[in-house]
Amino acid sequence: MKILVQRVKEASCKVNNKIVSKINKGYVLLVGLTHTDELTDVEYLAKKIANLRILEDENGKLNKSISDKNYEILSISQFTLYGDTSKGNRPSFTKAMLPKQANLLYLELTNILNKTYNINTYNGVFGEYMDISLINDGPVTLMLESKEK
Repeated sequence: MKILVQRVKEASCKVNNKIVSKINKGYVLLVGLTHTDELTDVEYLAKKIANLRILEDENGKLNKSISDKNYEILSISQFTLYGDTSKGNRPSFTKAMLPKQANLLYLELTNILNKTYNINTYNGVFGEYMDISLINDGPVTLMLESKEK
């Protein structure tokens, strides 16, 4: 499982020119799942995201977590994080999890962030073409992975 975390000042997701999710300060998560991912991967990364200290404290140091600041998350399913371009220029997505399974784990990530960590987390629309707008804060962008390569 891979999650690209972007610290943002604001973000939104549109489907068919209609805003379906919007946040103010917080994180945008681009969530990629591979065929070997399980619930334990989701739980591991949810905990990592909830406790990640990439928000500034009163001294300007990256010392606060999203829970400390009571900010929000916009989570977007992003199977293209598992695009393999090692052979040619057209990505292969054979490492991406099948949609039905991926959607279940993607929704479970949101559920864990909302219920276990009390972080207001909103989703895009799984499998739909989405327009994502954001103002990256910093910029601070990190790639998290649940398994070692």
